[in-house]
Amino acid sequence: MKRRSVSPFSMSFLDIMFCGFGAVVLLVLILNTDTVRARNAVFADLRSEVVRLEQEVIVGREQLVTARNSVESADSELVTTRGEAERIIETIRKLEIEVARMENETLASQQHVNELATDLKSLDEERQRLGAPQPADRDSGTRVRKVRGEGDRQYLTGLKMGGKRVLILVDVSASMLDETIINVVRRRNMDTASKRSAPKWRRALKTADWLVSNLPSTARFQLYAFNTRASAAVAGTEGTWLQAASRKQVDSAISGLRQTVPGGGTSLHHALAVAGKLSPRPDNILLVTDGLPTQGRGKPRGTTVSADERLKHFQGAVRTLPSGIPVNTVLLPMEGDAYAAAAFWKLALDTRGSFLTPARDWP
Repeated sequence: MKRRSVSPFSMSFLDIMFCGFGAVVLLVLILNTDTVRARNAVFADLRSEVVRLEQEVIVGREQLVTARNSVESADSELVTTRGEAERIIETIRKLEIEVARMENETLASQQHVNELATDLKSLDEERQRLGAPQPADRDSGTRVRKVRGEGDRQYLTGLKMGGKRVLILVDVSASMLDETIINVVRRRNMDTASKRSAPKWRRALKTADWLVSNLPSTARFQLYAFNTRASAAVAGTEGTWLQAASRKQVDSAISGLRQTVPGGGTSLHHALAVAGKLSPRPDNILLVTDGLPTQGRGKPRGTTVSADERLKHFQGAVRTLPSGIPVNTVLLPMEGDAYAAAAFWKLALDTRGSFLTPARDWP
């Protein structure tokens, strides 16, 4: 039998070739699957990064809007602050002008006083030269009582003590305990005896005693103490007049004032309202205080009062004062009340009264 010839493209060879080709295809599919999976993972990471960046952009835009609003608010506050600064500068300028004018008037007044003192001395010398008899007690005049200061000092005060009906108003608020706010708070919590012995209060009592003692003996007077309300120093004499010539009534008024304990706020409204309640009305008011009032007709809502509010309370109280009555103010020292001196000086000017800030050893 004849053998079949051997061909390199027999079935066995083809099987081997197809098997190898299939293996290659399978390998390619496996490698491609891993590549696609890796690419999808990369794309997912990039997509997450894109989302995160978009969120940051949104947040950044919101913060930008907030920042712009803050800048606009700051610009508005800057404009307001500049306007306020210009107003304050203008106020300071006006006050400087007013102070300069007051200083000029003070110098003129001092010069006038010096001229009067020189004239008086010349008259005394002329009187002595002519041999006229000298009065035994020339300084006493028509004063009710004799009051001496330390070292028997005599002061030219300028206070207008005259008048047929003189109303004396003495501030008995807590601020009369001391000249500083801290010490006022400290003394306010002390016992009654310590309050009455406070140096500033004792000075106020001496001032009131001096005022009463230097009234004309022909005058009628009334002594009122005031803080958040006003009451007569002699109980039961509200609305009536006392006789300066009566030693008993004078001593009772001074004694009643000495029994008062300083405390509470200050209402100048109630103090000046006394002038309208007396019949007939006073023709002279002597006011002893240490600053502008802390309240008006009623009790304030808050616990603190600004300088502008105190000035408004003062102006409101002055409006209730009957016209034609001079107000003579003795202003004792108190820190933190910058408008007080100017306000009471203007009150004296408007009412044709006088204004005095005495030395610490007066009277």
